Amino acid sequence: MKVASVTAYPLTCEIGDKQGTSQLDWSTISILMVRIETDEGHVGWGEGLARRAPRAYAQVVDELLAPIVIGADPFAVEDIWARMYRVFSGRSGGMLIEAMAAVDIALWDIMGKATGRPVADLLGRTGRTAVDAYASSIGWNEDEVAEEQTRQALDWGFRQIKVKIGAPLDRAIERAAFVRRIAGDDIRLMADANWIFNIDQSLRLARALDDLGYSFLEEPIEPEDAEGYRLLSRQSPIMLAAGESEHTSMGFAPLVADRALGLVQPDVARSGGITETRKIAALARSFHTAYAPHVGFSGAVCAAASLHLAAAMPNFDTYECMIFANPLRDEITTAPVADRASVVDGQLAVPTGPGLGVEVDEQALQRFVNGG
Repeated sequence: MKVASVTAYPLTCEIGDKQGTSQLDWSTISILMVRIETDEGHVGWGEGLARRAPRAYAQVVDELLAPIVIGADPFAVEDIWARMYRVFSGRSGGMLIEAMAAVDIALWDIMGKATGRPVADLLGRTGRTAVDAYASSIGWNEDEVAEEQTRQALDWGFRQIKVKIGAPLDRAIERAAFVRRIAGDDIRLMADANWIFNIDQSLRLARALDDLGYSFLEEPIEPEDAEGYRLLSRQSPIMLAAGESEHTSMGFAPLVADRALGLVQPDVARSGGITETRKIAALARSFHTAYAPHVGFSGAVCAAASLHLAAAMPNFDTYECMIFANPLRDEITTAPVADRASVVDGQLAVPTGPGLGVEVDEQALQRFVNGG
């Protein structure tokens, strides 16, 4: 069996309610979708994170990656990944690895379909048929909106909730306390600062969150500041989580080996697809560090791939279930994937069909190509 064709689709959609973070408000979502077909008729779908200029990502696939993949055995994911990685000389990251992620996920989808097994089985399922999930996220917006979102998350059956916080610091601490009062003491809460603070501010924040019983503090400082994470972790009373901005296991290695993080959060649509993300999770496990997939503003294929990884990785902690409406997750597959309505007793079921276990509606997908 050989790869016969590779087709890239840059997708953009508007979302109904702006999603507030410490950095900016999001009103649109963009991703890259890749369709791979083999000479035996197997079709696999992949997704890459492409928050800006998705057409540029499609061009990377068309001009740089497709020539490497066409004619290759889709089961040779390690060799294909290494060949794609060498497209650029020097340290690779960013757009190339995110585009590679879409190709790699599609190859895993094909492997599952060709063998009739879910991707989780190919990865070595740990026995999980459903995974714990947290509501993501209570936005950095008005208190009234935050209260409504928190109560909705509880009504939907979530037992874990993530809270977006931002500057100024005192306001962030007030928001964390506000949500704790609404949620009660039995709900697991975590906070995400989207790297808006410095180390001193982050330490004050960590101590306040610890007093409020929060589980972890996500990305308090800039993702490039590895030394800052090391310094902060030595004094923080609360677990630090990060990794959605990193692309490879080599990038994760220093933070994991130094125990600066208690939880790694690679995004399969950014960190090179399933092939590389499972290496990141395995690396973390070897240093007794937990794995929680980042999903964020992504589509249905990323959500499905993340569920399969969550089912297979022994050090899995919790799954990020986005609670706002997202047409690229909700409308391009024939059945919902990891949406809030799918949560049962705080868990999401892992797809059981072959490959990723989702069927892409190609007609619906076309509505979002180049922003519709």
